[in-house]
Amino acid sequence: MAQHSSSDLSLASDLQTMDAVALQRANRLQDAVVAYQAVLQRNPDDAYALSNYGGLLCTLGEFHAAQELLARAVRLKPDMADAWSNYGNVLYEQQDYAGAIAAFKKCLTLQPQHGLALSNLGVVLDCQGRHALAQNFHAAAIRFEPDNGQSRTNYALSLLAQGRYAEGFEAYEWRWNSNIIGKHNLQGQLWKGETFVGKTLLVHTEGGFGDMLHFVRFIPFAAERGGKIIVKVRKELLTLLQRSFPEQMFITVDDVAPPHELECSVGSLPYLLGTTLETIPLANGYLTADPVRVASWKDRLDKDVFFNAAKPTLSIGLVWAGSPHREVRYVEFVDQRRSVSLQSLAPLAQVPNVLFYSLQVGEKGVQAKAPPAGMKLINHTKSLHDFDDTAALISNLDMVISVDTSVVHLAAGLGKPVWMLSRFDQCWRWLSGRTDTPWYDNLRIYQQPEPGDWNTPLQKMVSDLRGLEETIRENNNI
Repeated sequence: MAQHSSSDLSLASDLQTMDAVALQRANRLQDAVVAYQAVLQRNPDDAYALSNYGGLLCTLGEFHAAQELLARAVRLKPDMADAWSNYGNVLYEQQDYAGAIAAFKKCLTLQPQHGLALSNLGVVLDCQGRHALAQNFHAAAIRFEPDNGQSRTNYALSLLAQGRYAEGFEAYEWRWNSNIIGKHNLQGQLWKGETFVGKTLLVHTEGGFGDMLHFVRFIPFAAERGGKIIVKVRKELLTLLQRSFPEQMFITVDDVAPPHELECSVGSLPYLLGTTLETIPLANGYLTADPVRVASWKDRLDKDVFFNAAKPTLSIGLVWAGSPHREVRYVEFVDQRRSVSLQSLAPLAQVPNVLFYSLQVGEKGVQAKAPPAGMKLINHTKSLHDFDDTAALISNLDMVISVDTSVVHLAAGLGKPVWMLSRFDQCWRWLSGRTDTPWYDNLRIYQQPEPGDWNTPLQKMVSDLRGLEETIRENNNI
């Protein structure tokens, strides 16, 4: 993710501007907004206030207003490196990658050792899939600011996106000193991958539901190092994971953990176990649905087919949006790029003999009440109370189509075919230039070729879905 900088205070125009910067650095952001507005009301041409206020508005997600301020700042004072860095950030957030690259280059022409601009330029190049070039800028940023956790985390994500897992997962341990995650808050002695016979290891959850579902596959391999393992998970995952890994103990994040000697985060397991691209385990699936719930859902779906008056060739689960996570700025902005509306998936309705099932929970689930014209969409989400319910429903479907969210990991972890719509600046785990993934045998990736272009991957998906439907009908002599 991009980092934001404040202008050099020794160059600030007056004490009032310095007070505004102090409020910003103290994370009193709304107070800083008021202070900057007062400065600019008195002096609209204060380039330092324009730069800092623009950077603040970018942090708050007010990109268009931020861009106007920052464009004015660099016009008024084109030799201010920080202003160009902030300008590059706001262009990056709006996925104007060419503009962002030009702005960061201008910053670096003025100040070649500007660590934030070096790292942020690397981030933009990573978004374009130009990882080998990006890593040069990440490495330079680290040379100039070796203790900057965010720059080191950006470098790690670049390595991971290129599939350099041995180096990438080791570097990713810097995430605890970054703006992405923050401090890990682990209280006990950290496990470093050694054998721990006779001891108990507490594994903490990390990130969202999808991250836990993705990394939980490593738990039994950590258990091979010796002692007992206790895993903390959010309650919505508890029952599913207890069944899927019966030899391990799972508790909720709200439970008091039993006595233990060692701790680690689930996201650190690939590093601690020495995972490489070639040694990713359990790509064929590792989750187990409740057979009783599966049977119950089968009865419900059989009734759906009966009332539909014709047996569909394919029954497909559909997810069009992730969780917005408004409490975490970086994740919220990523969600805005990965999520779509149900109406955006209208091209899927062109494929005949398909019955769709909404798997969309949360605030965007209400869109299921008004599906695109021609789309047969059934909505049973009121009966989905946890991931165990969703797993049982998915077990009765032929496949799942989803944006990049937790249901992808759930369905693929169950071994179901999944077709995923992926944003242009996709997550590191899907690698670059691939339609498959070593993480899941049954996952197919449909990535945007350009920022904001969902039409191209959707049209490819529709074509592939037509072909699949025709093949199934032919094989079944329908």
